[in-house]
Amino acid sequence: MLSATGVVAGYRRGEPVLDGVGLDLPTGAVVGLAGPSGCGKSTLARVLGLLHEPWSGQVSIDGEPVGGYRHATPKAQRAAIGIVFQHPRPAVDPRFTLRDIVAEPLRATGTTGDVDELADEVGLTAELLSRRPHEVSDGQLQRACLARALALRPRYLICDEMTAMLDASTTAALVQVVDRQVHERGTGVLAISHDEDLLAHWAVHVVRLDGSSAAV
Repeated sequence: MLSATGVVAGYRRGEPVLDGVGLDLPTGAVVGLAGPSGCGKSTLARVLGLLHEPWSGQVSIDGEPVGGYRHATPKAQRAAIGIVFQHPRPAVDPRFTLRDIVAEPLRATGTTGDVDELADEVGLTAELLSRRPHEVSDGQLQRACLARALALRPRYLICDEMTAMLDASTTAALVQVVDRQVHERGTGVLAISHDEDLLAHWAVHVVRLDGSSAAV
């Protein structure tokens, strides 16, 4: 279980974006997260993804409190969580090829992994792997970002509006990739989206964030 309890977080002191938020993400299931723009969905994603340290509250992974955020995160906890953002281009180094992007977590952790196998899982060809971000579409780049998030075979995957910029066919393809992780590997997925129809079909239940709390 990836859990947040009583999380207070924001970017300016005295102006919390999240105020006492709690959420539980079990393994082997897709949980949806919905709510109006500005309610803190992406902030919660960054807290759960160990990229933004909350002011107070607790995040735990399988019952173990998080030992640090960003570069201070212990290697094992960092590997337990993958995250895919809404906008793929700001999330990658434009100098990297798609192969470099997919392999980034493997290099950073000194972990062995098969980049070609990861690319095949998300529908990227070997020819696309040799290209740089400006040479591919948003959908192709998002496939690479998803492969990167899966590179360490995380127990939990956070999809923060992963499909918002994609056409219907690419959305369906990436949802199918994520669903395979759920059914074959027991991955727990937090699917954040404004698309209520998508969440209704994809998630086992939907949590709604109202700017101060999350509730089923």
